[in-house]
Amino acid sequence: MVSRKKATSPSERFMPSCLPTATSSEGVGSLTVAMGTSLAGCGADSAGILEALYGYASYHRCPEACRAGSRPSRYTRHAMRVAAITPILVEVPLRSAVQGVHGTTAVQRSVLVRVTTDEGGEGWGNVDPTPGYSLVSASDIHDAVARLAPALIRADPFNLHRALALMDRETAEGFEAKAAIEMALLDVKGRALGLPVHSLLGGALTPEVTLNAWIGTVAPEQAAREATGWLRRGFATAKIKISGAGPEGIARVAAVRAAVGDRMALRVDFNESLALAESVAFIRQLDPYALTLVEQPIVRTDLAGLAEIRRAIHIPLMADESVTGPASLIEIIRREAADIVKVKVMKQGGLLRTRQMIECAAAAGLRVVVGHGFGLTLSTLAEAAVAATCDAVMPGCEAVGPLKMAGDVVRDPINLEGGVIRLTEAPGLGATIDPDALKRYRVER
Repeated sequence: MVSRKKATSPSERFMPSCLPTATSSEGVGSLTVAMGTSLAGCGADSAGILEALYGYASYHRCPEACRAGSRPSRYTRHAMRVAAITPILVEVPLRSAVQGVHGTTAVQRSVLVRVTTDEGGEGWGNVDPTPGYSLVSASDIHDAVARLAPALIRADPFNLHRALALMDRETAEGFEAKAAIEMALLDVKGRALGLPVHSLLGGALTPEVTLNAWIGTVAPEQAAREATGWLRRGFATAKIKISGAGPEGIARVAAVRAAVGDRMALRVDFNESLALAESVAFIRQLDPYALTLVEQPIVRTDLAGLAEIRRAIHIPLMADESVTGPASLIEIIRREAADIVKVKVMKQGGLLRTRQMIECAAAAGLRVVVGHGFGLTLSTLAEAAVAATCDAVMPGCEAVGPLKMAGDVVRDPINLEGGVIRLTEAPGLGATIDPDALKRYRVER
């Protein structure tokens, strides 16, 4: 509400000097505003409306003058634009090799994306593909970012929906590249507004996100030792990898349950390693071990098979590799092929689309697990921000990559040792790139 106190020449106070003072009619978008030399004849409410329109008109007719400080209206919006988008390949060693269903991983090859703006701002994103799990390599993602970048030059970094639409026009695929770019744009926006990413998503429901430990395809005795170690470090849930339908997988789960008792929730991940014909009988052997879920027993494309398994077992079934874009989730819901779905910012094409898919799953009565098990600090912070925004997300976020890494590209890598991620209130993702570390781990395409 504008003050009712009589003031001299409101038009002089609110119209930048470059606007005409003669009575005229000027088009402002789809509006036509009659602009005179004075608002003295207006009531206070009408004056307030006209003052807002003057501010809007002044921005569109003289943005340079407004940005230079020529008495801009408080209604003037930002004019920042994307100047450059740069993909960067890095290779960061793991603390120790991780044995999984797809083999042994000793080095994480990731893609960083740097977005810079015409006002000197910047933002960073990153994605971390895993050989065997991911259908594209880090080099593929690097090249996809380079192909998408021209479509976003001069785009508004605050308008994430527009940015995603522009990228979708270029390709219907490229989820990983789109995720890295969108993450960097959110970082730009958060830094510019002084807000953390979880606030840009609508706000967090919890100040911290609990984490899920992991146990690879190791001998049962080692699995038991690792589980008790995770328990001592504060982790309340753990995932056990099983490759195929051999007896060692059952023995591994039995050893872990005996070691931790009922103090830890356990889940099993097959990473598509079972055949449909053997799945039900094998999974039923896991009934005595009180599992929270079994994950992706068969190949990702066989949703009919997943639905068949789900109907025949007693442990909740989670789909992971089967979940790609929104259409895949809708098909899983339609076929009743899962009780739980796992979403990842990298796999789903960005934070906004991951958030949308969580809401879709929740509306259908499904629970959700968030997180990719390999990754650097930037992607981990992004997934924690998403996980904190919906109560359909189960405890035990799987974004635990930094625990596996021997290094990182940020100055202060996130500390996950207590089994939780505490959300940052710092602007954007809340991390700063370390130039020396980036130089150390950077590799050429």
